[in-house]
Amino acid sequence: GDHILAILAMSMRDAGRLVENTVVSTVMANLGFKIAMREANISVVETGVGDRYVLEEMRANGFVLGGEQSGHIIHRGLATTGDGLLAAIVLAQLVRRRQENDGSKFSQLASSVMHTFPQVLKNVKVAVRPHDVAQLLATEIAAEEAVLGENGRVLVRASGTEPLIRVMVEAPTAQMADEVADRLVAVAVNKCV
Repeated sequence: GDHILAILAMSMRDAGRLVENTVVSTVMANLGFKIAMREANISVVETGVGDRYVLEEMRANGFVLGGEQSGHIIHRGLATTGDGLLAAIVLAQLVRRRQENDGSKFSQLASSVMHTFPQVLKNVKVAVRPHDVAQLLATEIAAEEAVLGENGRVLVRASGTEPLIRVMVEAPTAQMADEVADRLVAVAVNKCV
């Protein structure tokens, strides 16, 4: 989803159709997506997880493109929901134009728009979801973010649909992401279960 959203955002920017050169995404978007957008001079507005929040932000500010890492892409000028078939058609048209112009294949296009940072997502089952788990684990999260620096990030949040705490870590390597996530899971188990 992040690669598709990056491809579409850059294409719409180049065509002058990306309102305020801004794309809407959720907090789950990969760090590589955010870096790629920054380097392409495209602003990213982040929302909570869920395409309904993406759509709310798009409507509130007139943005025309948004989506989730899961692939729910919203082209507000064409539809008001994340539509996989519509996203596939728009992407196929774009790829076809690129192939006609310079012979680019989709795989080349997807790999050239962004570098995906290894991402680990671990769930901690809880009886009752803490109101603000990020605040409860703020000290430990800050310590891990200091270890990662600019090359990673941590997101700890309560699931909106299940009795779970979700610990997401992105880092330069999968091993580092896994180790940081494991340490945060251990703290979450200790404080929240």
